[in-house]
Amino acid sequence: MRDFTLEELSEAHRALTSALHKCEKINAAKLGKSQQTLLVRRIAALKVALTLIEKEQSKKDDCVLSQDEV
Repeated sequence: MRDFTLEELSEAHRALTSALHKCEKINAAKLGKSQQTLLVRRIAALKVALTLIEKEQSKKDDCVLSQDEV
């Protein structure tokens, strides 16, 4: 897997956060059962992706901070 820049990670985080908020606004009661299931799984996947991006960003931030100390 290639390394992503902090800028790329930030942009991906912004886009996924926007998608998550849009999914959370959807009135699931108006959806069919399969669409409700898909929505729940999509929200869970977006949360996982955001968590992984945040972890990667913190690693890169720590790396930048430790390089500044040298």
